[in-house]
Amino acid sequence: MVTKRKQPEKALQLYREDKAYMQMLLDGLSLDESEEAEINKGVIKAVLDKYDEVLDCAENNKPFIASWFAYAAELFTAMGVPWWMFPQTAFLGIEAPHLTDDIDGAERLLGSDFCTVLRLSLYYVEAEMSPTPTACIALLHPCDGTVMIHQAIKLGKWRDVPMFGADPPYWEDERSYDYYAKELRRMVDFVTEHTGHTLDIDRLREVCEESNKEYALWQEYNELRRVVPCPHDWTIGPPQCFAMATFYYPGKPGGAEWFRTLIANAEKRVKAGVSGVPGGERIRMLWFDILPLMWQFDIQPWLESEWGVSIVMNMFGFTPYEPIDTKNEDTMFRGLSKRSLTEYPMIRQARGVADHFLTDIERIVKDYKIDCVVWPAHMGHKDGSANTGMMREKCRELGVPYLHLGVDIFDKRYTSVDEVKDMFSKFFSSTGLGQK
Repeated sequence: MVTKRKQPEKALQLYREDKAYMQMLLDGLSLDESEEAEINKGVIKAVLDKYDEVLDCAENNKPFIASWFAYAAELFTAMGVPWWMFPQTAFLGIEAPHLTDDIDGAERLLGSDFCTVLRLSLYYVEAEMSPTPTACIALLHPCDGTVMIHQAIKLGKWRDVPMFGADPPYWEDERSYDYYAKELRRMVDFVTEHTGHTLDIDRLREVCEESNKEYALWQEYNELRRVVPCPHDWTIGPPQCFAMATFYYPGKPGGAEWFRTLIANAEKRVKAGVSGVPGGERIRMLWFDILPLMWQFDIQPWLESEWGVSIVMNMFGFTPYEPIDTKNEDTMFRGLSKRSLTEYPMIRQARGVADHFLTDIERIVKDYKIDCVVWPAHMGHKDGSANTGMMREKCRELGVPYLHLGVDIFDKRYTSVDEVKDMFSKFFSSTGLGQK
């Protein structure tokens, strides 16, 4: 039975304001008729569509769920269930004026040594700044922090919201994939129970086939980023691909269309030998984690103009995905199970054995002609930072310099922009990178 819930007005107002902010960004691009601007407009329009969907459900008592990117959203698409990703407000509000105050509020709630995005996710619930969903899908991997915030949420303002968490096995073998496929089936049953939406297998096949197109096009685009110079700068590329394929258009026709536009532009720039870095590419960097959201208008343009840095690839843009076998119901659930356990970024690297950190670095460095590897060491990613010694040794073996920063990707006050610039300058100077 679908439970109707009274929505906190503060949450609805915040979503309206954040939507207005994204609309302002879109309006700002309206006078730019370049192909690159059209690519960015497509992403912003997808964000606005998601805001509209969530607000429509919240304001009109329609069922919707809170979930995470690591739960094979093709299932939600096939079921026709509106959903939003738990940390959406934290990520999309990164440049919003309320973010610093929100971080401070989250710190008063949970202290300062806990991952900022998880702190914010809990804070937005407890401060009634998140719409209250019909049901919640709790993420139980890759780190203890994600488990803890769902426990806290279930004891707090969402205590009456039904919650389900799929149990992730540790190993990566046939038995594990089969086990987690059963967990995803249990999740579908849970969603049906609380939203009334059911899963049609023929519809799931259509969605998975469309999703396969998106992931194939994503890989095709990534092949173009292997070209020297890389055709796009920091404003276009891997993070957008991840968002469009896993969150905004998972198994939806609009996704493949957007990817084709992206590829066509990249092909044109490759053919013309145009570098994404305006002054010319001198350093090809692997940023091995989430890109520095807090610095997107401070550090990344500076890296390009001062040092000729092209962030060719990052953890969230890398695509070791396998197509979903759509032969039958069992093969589809098994493919979605494997993707959820071993292919999504951060889940892939931090959930189980440490080998993925090292093998992914090696493959990306070799395939993309990487000159240096940066581990930002986001203060909440302690699982990855525990492997920094192994990552440094792997880079030494590959003959590429490795930089460990130590930052909060959401809070500039943790490590200041000037400090980060100084670390980069010393790193490039000492390794001889970026010299004109």
